[in-house]
Amino acid sequence: MESLSYSFRDVHLRWMGPFYPLLRFVHPKFVAPLLQAPATIVPKDKFFYSFLRPWLGDGLLLTAGDKWSHHRRLLTPAFRFEILKSYVKIFNKSADIMHAKWKRLVSAGSTRLDMFEHISLMTLDSLQKCVFSFDSNCQESPSEYIAAILELSALVVKRQRQIFLHPDLLYYLTPDGRRFRRACDLVHNFTDAIIQERRFSLITEGSHDFLKAKAKAKTLDFIDVLLLAKDEDGKELSHEDIRAEADTFMFGGHDTTASGLSWVLYNLAKHPEYQERCRQEVQELLRDREPKEIEWDDLAQLPFLTMC
Repeated sequence: MESLSYSFRDVHLRWMGPFYPLLRFVHPKFVAPLLQAPATIVPKDKFFYSFLRPWLGDGLLLTAGDKWSHHRRLLTPAFRFEILKSYVKIFNKSADIMHAKWKRLVSAGSTRLDMFEHISLMTLDSLQKCVFSFDSNCQESPSEYIAAILELSALVVKRQRQIFLHPDLLYYLTPDGRRFRRACDLVHNFTDAIIQERRFSLITEGSHDFLKAKAKAKTLDFIDVLLLAKDEDGKELSHEDIRAEADTFMFGGHDTTASGLSWVLYNLAKHPEYQERCRQEVQELLRDREPKEIEWDDLAQLPFLTMC
């Protein structure tokens, strides 16, 4: 794929089997119009996304058109800065756990590690706390739920590459297909239990008092936003819709973030002069501060790191 990008610098076509074309955009002049187009009109890959649907349902990733627009409006409160600000401490703590693991590995004589695996666990740890207010300690000890998400992600990619297993009828007869179903059930059962427990709290405490207490303690999470969401007609999201959006956030949020962070760290390692500039920028910002933790307002004070 990389060699094709060097040979055909603008756009090129690649075939998966005899019937499935993949159009790959390389140059920004072709990529930009797609990224800038309204989400309601950008086509989605229904073929590949169909592999994800049994797991993620009709969440924002897989839906389009009117349903996407409706759900996106209802989820707007989840993206407000006031909610995101309270998550920075969670991100710091999760990153500290990962960093402590790396220091232990180095002190034990280990010089190599699968960075993507560690960062994926860190992003999953962060998301589980932000989406569900649940701490599984998955970076330090095994978690069935986290293992199931990682397994589902790997199985979807593996299936995409095996063209003869694209039909559902064949796939679910295979060992991988049965593993996929079991992992789906585990993830859905976990999310269902969290939703039911939180819904019970809403009913017993009353939505107004529940929301007031959460807001005061700054512990409003993604499930709370979904349960409290109502459209202009007062209609709430169904249980299936709430589960789909929560599962979508856990998948989309951890995988994209882990990939991006791993790619950044890889490139900084290849260009130590830029890595040192990033380090100096952070150290200068935190020079006279105790504890030395990044806060929300600091993000605007890190221009070079942000560019990287």
